[in-house]
Amino acid sequence: MAKRPKKEVPDVDDTPLYPDPRNNPDLIGFEAIERQIADTVEAGRIHHAWLISGPKGIGKATLAYRFARHLLAQTGAGMEMAGAQGASGAAGAGDPNEGMSLFGELPTETTEAANVAEAEPDSGFEKAGGDLWLDPATTLFRRIAANGHADFMTVERGYDEKTKKRRTAIIIDDIRRVSDFLSLTAAEGGWRVVIVDGAEDMNRNAANALLKTLEEPPKKVILLLISHAPGRLLPTIRSRCRKLALNPLDDAHVVELIGRYRPDISNSDAQLLGTIAEGSIGRALQLADAGGVALYGELVNLLSGLPDLDGPRLHTATELIARTRGESGGFEAFDVFTDLLGWWITQLVRMRAVGSPPQGLVSGEAEIMARLGATGSLDQWVEVWEKITHLFSRAGAVNLDRKQVLLNAFFAISKIA
Repeated sequence: MAKRPKKEVPDVDDTPLYPDPRNNPDLIGFEAIERQIADTVEAGRIHHAWLISGPKGIGKATLAYRFARHLLAQTGAGMEMAGAQGASGAAGAGDPNEGMSLFGELPTETTEAANVAEAEPDSGFEKAGGDLWLDPATTLFRRIAANGHADFMTVERGYDEKTKKRRTAIIIDDIRRVSDFLSLTAAEGGWRVVIVDGAEDMNRNAANALLKTLEEPPKKVILLLISHAPGRLLPTIRSRCRKLALNPLDDAHVVELIGRYRPDISNSDAQLLGTIAEGSIGRALQLADAGGVALYGELVNLLSGLPDLDGPRLHTATELIARTRGESGGFEAFDVFTDLLGWWITQLVRMRAVGSPPQGLVSGEAEIMARLGATGSLDQWVEVWEKITHLFSRAGAVNLDRKQVLLNAFFAISKIA
């Protein structure tokens, strides 16, 4: 008998998820989608490939793991996969430029389930449940969490032994593992499930290799593709998947989850983080763990003096932010501060574009935004946003001096303030 695929290399990543979806039994905000999936499984006609899309950190991978557990808990009796065209419905080509824009996430393809989910905001998070919920104490839950189920595998960016980091892309060797896995008979007689987490990370060769599997799927195999940028996938891959486009969480849900995962955070700080995170619990927790509340306060203080800059204070603050390392050894403070500054300028541009009143999350912030918003033109502020976001993206790519990057960002803002 053929050997089972070798287990993947150590689970080390420079961008950890909060919490790890492998071990997370909880999901809120997507009850209608879970119900639709459960009904589809119960009806016995399951599409062979699903594309779960939406912004980062909202629960896409958590939903995929819940889906996988639910399938692997079935006996498999009487189950049939739906035809590639029959179950997926209309499949548009999507926007190849999907991703973040100045005004937020660009529209993605939606499904009926994703739209219905918005009508059910009250999840009752305190009670365990949901149509796809599985008790984390069960053997099945623990086996999948440990990647120890013979009929389940995940594909992510592989581990590079030389750099001791994950690769920047999913390569063809990663997808070949899927082919090897699917060439085997189901060890437990039921479904076989493959999760591709970060499907947009596939390079061209890897995507073409996966496409062959999607075109001729083996029996009783389900592929779950997770993507925050589905427009980067091949149109032929998207067209062969049933689509579940997840919307950002409500702020109330994000605050609720912050209270659960970080109970030491005050409600006022949780409200601030929830607003900035814009529906992403993953982003909210990353902000919290990197001192995002304090960094946001420092950002507003530095902006308060504009058009004049307090030189000594600015140099002291940027020096500290640029040099501070987090528990993982990375420069989380710099990453979070640049994220917050980009977000703040985005709010100012949105305010100018739609003529809305300024909103402040901390004392005096609304007045600062109103004052700065009255200076310069909308085009000038858009140009500043483009300049600093490009600067921040290059900082990590080519290892620019982090302090100088921050100083240049404030100098650019001060020129039109």
